[in-house]
Amino acid sequence: MKTRPTPLDGLLIIEPHVFSDERGYFYETFQQQRYSELGLPAFLQDNTSHSGKKVLRGLHYQLPQAQGKLVYVTRGSVWDVVVDIRRESKTFGQWFGITLSDENHLQFYIPPGFAHGFCVVSEGADFHYKCTDFYAPNGEHGIAWNDPTLNIPWPIKNPILSPKDKVYSNLNEVAGENLFP
Repeated sequence: MKTRPTPLDGLLIIEPHVFSDERGYFYETFQQQRYSELGLPAFLQDNTSHSGKKVLRGLHYQLPQAQGKLVYVTRGSVWDVVVDIRRESKTFGQWFGITLSDENHLQFYIPPGFAHGFCVVSEGADFHYKCTDFYAPNGEHGIAWNDPTLNIPWPIKNPILSPKDKVYSNLNEVAGENLFP
């Protein structure tokens, strides 16, 4: 397993060792000891979403019950994006994007303090999340996916959005207490 840092402190790209032959491939998606040696915290909840082409989910985060996430794709391809929403961070308001797919097998660790979203660029995608805390519906927050100050170059036009993703505010309109310190 290899790891790569990103320009935003705390984000980590993980390249698992994939064993391939004429039958297909095999790789460990998670092994507690190895991931804790990387400094990742314990994970308490696993989630899976299935989305069709042009679906965009995000940009989501949870407060006060913040979640770190280890994410990866087992079918299809997505463009995964995070935005630093840690008010005291030198990279506050900056974003990072990466393609996650069933071909590259990359995993992406997102610590608390980031808004997260992705869009599906294949016909469909199965997206997996390992979370460091439980889902708390009363703590759901989000930032507009198309915030002009973030200027994220999403690779799809006219995405399919949930009702809540259509109405989130731009980052500069979010109250300070609804961001990370």
